Amino acid sequence: MDIQLDGKVALVTGASSGLGERFAAALAESGARVALAARQLDKLDALRATIVKAGGAAFPIALDVTKVAEIEPAVERIEREFGPIDILINNSGVSVQKRFGDYTEADFDFMMDTNAKGALFVAQSVGRRMLARGQGRIINIASVAAVKVVPGIGAYGMTKAAVVQMTKGMAVEWGRRGVNVNAILPGYIETGMNRDYWATEGGKKLVSLLPRKRVGQPSDLDGLIVYLASDASHFVNGAIISADDGMAAA
Repeated sequence: MDIQLDGKVALVTGASSGLGERFAAALAESGARVALAARQLDKLDALRATIVKAGGAAFPIALDVTKVAEIEPAVERIEREFGPIDILINNSGVSVQKRFGDYTEADFDFMMDTNAKGALFVAQSVGRRMLARGQGRIINIASVAAVKVVPGIGAYGMTKAAVVQMTKGMAVEWGRRGVNVNAILPGYIETGMNRDYWATEGGKKLVSLLPRKRVGQPSDLDGLIVYLASDASHFVNGAIISADDGMAAA
């Protein structure tokens, strides 16, 4: 199936690096016009240049999802200058690696404010507009840690479990009005931030414990993200989809 997103406008939060950067590129390659949101505008400008050079269209906008008052003006500006948002990739996320006994209140607030609170209010702002038009696709990026205990990132898993529950609730409320809401739960994916870790002894040990003894690449999620963003997924709503190479099942 050759899925094209021509004529669609997508918003990707956390687009300056890692999975968000790849999601934006994959959507652009499939024909979508992509709004790129993150705190680091310089990185977004570089991504926009790459997308435009490849024949796509992108609109960078600075957005810190932890500052709820900034979300509505940013979404309004995107729709005014770039067009109505058809697709939201709710991707912004942060993590603090500690044992449960070592987390501070600041650690927890740092993760919850971005991963759950920020995700909720971005989805709310975009979702209201989608509901008014009677159509849209929202894809929340959670984590395998939302459904499987992963030592060292337990509180992060709590915040992503909140995203899973949010997805289900939104799917029930909004699906009947034409807006499909689904979640992807990635497993271990190699990105610029963790690439060096996989070459360490600790990284190699972790890989040896994985079902197929490998980590994924951001491009491994291209097919799934494009499918869920497209009209081909019209019968998929409230789905919580693991993309973890079997990690949650092990």
